[in-house]
Amino acid sequence: MVKEIKQLKSEIKQADKRPVLTFLLFLVLSAGLWLLIKLSEDYTTQTTFRMTLGNVPTDQWIATPEQSVKMSLNIDGFHTLRHSMIRDAKRTIEISLDEVPYRLEGGTTYSFSSQYVAEKVAQRLDVSASDVTVNDAKIYFNMEPLQSKVVPVEFCSDLVMQRQYGVYGIPVLDPATVTIYGSRAVLDTVRAVKTVRLSKTNVSESFTETVALNLCDDKIHSNTPSVRVTVDVEKYTETDVQVPIEIADGHRVRFFPETMTVKCLVAIRDYANLTPEGFRVAVDTAQFNARKPLLDVKLVACPNGVQVLETRPEKVEYVIVQ
Repeated sequence: MVKEIKQLKSEIKQADKRPVLTFLLFLVLSAGLWLLIKLSEDYTTQTTFRMTLGNVPTDQWIATPEQSVKMSLNIDGFHTLRHSMIRDAKRTIEISLDEVPYRLEGGTTYSFSSQYVAEKVAQRLDVSASDVTVNDAKIYFNMEPLQSKVVPVEFCSDLVMQRQYGVYGIPVLDPATVTIYGSRAVLDTVRAVKTVRLSKTNVSESFTETVALNLCDDKIHSNTPSVRVTVDVEKYTETDVQVPIEIADGHRVRFFPETMTVKCLVAIRDYANLTPEGFRVAVDTAQFNARKPLLDVKLVACPNGVQVLETRPEKVEYVIVQ
């Protein structure tokens, strides 16, 4: 009997819930239908987008490449909701000056049709350009010519060579000089333009690379954004060269030892042509005139491309020949 009473109470509770659940279901459906109808309607919204100007001619400069553009949007509720979800900081578009026909209004003031801005905003919101109306018919901006200067290019590198290999000669840059543009204050401080640092490891062969220029954090501009760098790499060998120690001031002097030993690295291609005549040793003649017992000697010249590792001796004895 008790079991039957409990079952009856459960059936009554379930029967009482059915109207409530049915009401809630129709309420949700009605709200969804109402929301769908409202979002399908068109709304006019006033908004502002930030516009930046890009691809400015290399020999020109825009002091304020960013400005605010006011406009109205006549779009449906779905796109209005989408627009409202874009944060103010993200409401930006870029106008490329090589894509729009701008014209000189006078002095340094230029303009172009605001329709190009409307098209960019329409693309951003995925709506028709006819749904976007910019308040002003033209967009105005000031653009001034920059100063120019021709400077050499300096190659920056971090090359790790294989054992016994090294750079032969000076890297060849094409072009070796570039024309840069900027304000006079900036150009006065620029003596050369460096490349970005090229890093290579285990180098044992000559190579040619295209390397970008480092344009001082966009403070200067150039029509040449990069250069081709050719680096000649050669195998080197270690050798000793005996260079005579002589003076040419009329004194007849004999030195002990008579030669300086120059330990150096020389490229394989130059090894056969390496002779003592390509080196020159200087004697401190001031010490000679002071009659000092030992004279300082040093290597003052060597063939191009030869890397000197060590010279000996640093001092020599001498005898004046009568």
